[in-house]
Amino acid sequence: MRTQTKITQDNLTPKDAHKILVEGNNRFVQNLKAQRNLQDQVFETSKGQYPFAVILSCIDSRVPAELVFDQGIGDIFSARVAGNIINEDILGSMEYACKVAGSKIVVVMGHTKCGAVTAACQNVKLGNITPLLDKIKPAVDIIKVERGVFDEEAIEEVALTNVRISIDRIREESPILSEMEKNNEIEIVGAIYDVSNGKVDFFES
Repeated sequence: MRTQTKITQDNLTPKDAHKILVEGNNRFVQNLKAQRNLQDQVFETSKGQYPFAVILSCIDSRVPAELVFDQGIGDIFSARVAGNIINEDILGSMEYACKVAGSKIVVVMGHTKCGAVTAACQNVKLGNITPLLDKIKPAVDIIKVERGVFDEEAIEEVALTNVRISIDRIREESPILSEMEKNNEIEIVGAIYDVSNGKVDFFES
């Protein structure tokens, strides 16, 4: 598996980038790995990096984006924060990844059995965790109105809704990324990782 270069990155479309991630996750689920020489990739990327994707995911230890999508060194930008929430720093990182460094797809990836989402549903209050969970509360409020009770199924619905809200916020709060999407320079898409089987399900665009 070749390391991304400026030429290979430039020749990728957003659809190509999406396909690479889908194929990588399929390999992961089947317990297969693309053949890579990671030491060679360290050397090759020391001259510059040309990742094709930026992935926002949770800090959950079960959801390492590079492994989940079977990618190597220099392939993806990985932004991680509990609850895969959006803030100014995350948006700035995404803008750098796409506008400056040339990435072709932005993925917001939530996951099942998310501790941050569960804590938000349970209205946990604790230090700096409180303002972080507040960013998940809009999704909690939507599902609370729809379902009333927070059973396991409702909590998973909050996780899905939280991803959709994060995508909406990217489009609303980043004119740079919104314009790039409208110009078909990038794709912005949500996904959910199932911690029970390793499968990533992408949302319909």
